[in-house]
Parts: sequence; structure tokens; C-alpha cells
Amino acid sequence: MKRLRLPGPVIDAIYVIVGILFCGFALKSFLVPNQFFDGGVTGVSLLISELYHIPIAYVIVAANIPFIIMGLKQVNRTFAFKTVLAIVGLGLCLLYMPEQHVTSDKLLVSIFGGVFMGIGVGLSIRGGCALDGIEVLALYTGKRISFTISEIILGINIVIFLIAAIKLGLPTSFYSIITYYAASKTSHFVIEGLEEYTGVTIISAQSEIIKERLVMELGRGITVYKGERGFLKNSFDVSHPVDIIFTVVTRLEVLRLKDLVHSIDEKAFIFTSTIKEAAGGVLKRRARQH
Repeated sequence: MKRLRLPGPVIDAIYVIVGILFCGFALKSFLVPNQFFDGGVTGVSLLISELYHIPIAYVIVAANIPFIIMGLKQVNRTFAFKTVLAIVGLGLCLLYMPEQHVTSDKLLVSIFGGVFMGIGVGLSIRGGCALDGIEVLALYTGKRISFTISEIILGINIVIFLIAAIKLGLPTSFYSIITYYAASKTSHFVIEGLEEYTGVTIISAQSEIIKERLVMELGRGITVYKGERGFLKNSFDVSHPVDIIFTVVTRLEVLRLKDLVHSIDEKAFIFTSTIKEAAGGVLKRRARQH
């Protein structure tokens, strides 16, 4: 039986709509009623709304306008158009979604408010837009100064939480940092999912057997580098040619791969690295089979 596949734009729209609902729920039911904050543009919007008593729906739309313009220049028109619709949708959601004060427990608010916010932001990114323009700003700024995007985002958020500490007190600022941390970790998980890829490098004297089993048993593509092993302290002049194996697996497969390699060579040297994005090759062909 042939599985029904929805068109890409429909899937993107579903991601964005559900993301808006999650963000709206986090703001209206956790953060706004308890005067808590998040990082990024959302954090700035919450801070302005709290200090000047302006409805959060209007502030969050207005605050994102400059970043939508940046997105038009830095990314593309499709991204900017989707982001406009998403931000307006979030504003409408905040206007008409009933406010439900779920809990006053500060720890629960900071954790679950951040989790729901992170789910919403992550889903919107998977849908091809941004409900928070902080990363667009970091991308724009990163091309002009010698800092990474992560460092720029961290710097902006430090300023936000310092202002919150001065205006609303240290406890609120500290709990808001927890909110931001929960949101950022959750959004990362939603974006990358369980299929986050990990690069694995294997150096072993039994490389021929390992190569065969990686391909035939795990069905993974491999890349082989020619290298030398040895160069020990007591025998620095002694070395041997070796095939250095590199492959990419999902994080759920890392343990299985390590067990397979160590069953062949207990002394095999294995190290892993996070792959931010992977496409094509065997990965692409495997995806098409589903």
C-alpha cells in the first residue's frame, strides 16, 4: 500500500501553525502571567511589555520587523515572507488566545515555559521561518565582526538578562535564564531530532574487516583516508600504513557502531563529532526508500 505523502509546503505550514500555538501557549500561560522572560527578540518584547505595559502581541510583532527586513537581505524572500506570516500569526494568537495561569511555581514556569517556547521556535524553524529574529541578527552581525553566531547570541542575551536583573530583580533574571536554557535545548532537539547526525572516525589495524561490516551490516557509507599509525614514545620511528575510516550515523546508532568495532578490535581508536547538517550520498539514497 502506497503511503500518502503531503506536499512540502503543506508540511511546512503545519509545522509553523503548531509552532505558533506552542509559543502562544508558553507566553500566555507561563511567561507573561508570571513576569518571566526568554532570550532573543522574544525576551526583549517581554521586557518592553512588562516595563511599559504594552500588550505583548503588538510588541512582539513590532520588535521582529527589523529582523524580517534583515532576513529578506540575508536569507531569501521566501524565508522573509514565511516569517512575516508566522509573526503576524503569533501576534493574533497572543491577542485572542485566552490567558490561563497554569501555575505560580517559579521553577515549573521557568522549565515548562521554556520547553513549550522551544518546541514552538523549533517547529517554526523546521517550517522554514523564524518566530524569533535573534539568529537573523546574529547572522547579519557575524558577517561584520569576528565573532561566531553563538557568541553574538550569548552577548545579546547577557544584555537582556542584565537589564531584567536591574529593573525586575535578580531572582526574576535567574529564573529567566533557566527559561532561556530550556527553550534553547528544546528547540535544538526539535530541529535536529533523534536523527541528528554524528561523524565517527575509526583508526584500527583491523580496518579491512571493519570497513566490510560497516557497509554490509550497518548499511553505512564510508570514506577512507590513508594514514599511518604508531609513533609511540618508546618506538617513535616505527609506524604502519592504516586506513582511517570515516562514516556518518545517527546518534541512536553510535553505540551499536562502537560495539561492532570493539567486537573486531578492542584497541580500536574511535572518536565522534557532531554533524550540523548532512545530505546526499548514502544518506540521501536511504531517505528516498521510505
